[in-house]
Amino acid sequence: MPTISIFYGILIKMLFDDHNSPHFHAEYGEYERVVAISRIKIIKGDAPKRVKSMILEWTALHQEELLQDWELCANMQTSFSVEPLE
Repeated sequence: MPTISIFYGILIKMLFDDHNSPHFHAEYGEYERVVAISRIKIIKGDAPKRVKSMILEWTALHQEELLQDWELCANMQTSFSVEPLE
């Protein structure tokens, strides 16, 4: 599962050849959230409220790049890094 971005201790990852609608996994310590990209929303998982806010803000800022990375991963190609939240 390639890590495409890291910010404030949050690791953003995508699975190769994953099924379902475009999404990514956000890991923060023992927490993991699965986040839909096309229509930005939390699909499952839990994390502190502040972490959730940062993940959703970052997703909105990089939605197009994330969709491009989703296509690459879905086709078993190398994804590119996405700028972290500053």
